[in-house]
Amino acid sequence: MFAVIKTGGKQYSVSADDTITVMSLPGEAGDAVTFDNVLMLGGDGEPTVGAPFVPGASVAAEIVEQKRGPKVISFKKRRRQNSKRKRGHRQDLTLVRITQLVTGGGAARAAASSESPET
Repeated sequence: MFAVIKTGGKQYSVSADDTITVMSLPGEAGDAVTFDNVLMLGGDGEPTVGAPFVPGASVAAEIVEQKRGPKVISFKKRRRQNSKRKRGHRQDLTLVRITQLVTGGGAARAAASSESPET
């Protein structure tokens, strides 16, 4: 069984025991997170597509670690004007392990108090 979830403005196809890297989520390593924005559920038989989200479906996950992405250099140079700019950036990321896919009406084993932000 797999699900397509939306978090951080991006969509991810996940199944149980997958490890994915998403945009920064609040919490420490070991905290439980619930993704309620499930766009599609698939597996055996017909897939369930939400309009825009599948009602009652959620994905429970556990935060593995908070980390930062690779350094990206933004360099701009205007020729013959002695003008240049160099900036570096590292994106904050969260490594998440999917623990459970919950379909219609079931409660996730993740703590109800820690939910993903609506972004």
